[in-house]
Amino acid sequence: MTSKVTSFLTFGIFLIIVGAISKLLKWSQADLLIAIGLVFELLAALLFLWKKLKRN
Repeated sequence: MTSKVTSFLTFGIFLIIVGAISKLLKWSQADLLIAIGLVFELLAALLFLWKKLKRN
């Protein structure tokens, strides 16, 4: 994996974990943090697939 994909992947996981913890603490932005984390995960997956398809 490239560093950009790894960066998006780890930041997305970090946001999902922070969102889950904030959900337990009943913070109002918990859903937003989880949603942004999922967007970063989706972006990392799309970049990974794009690089795989572009190589072939």
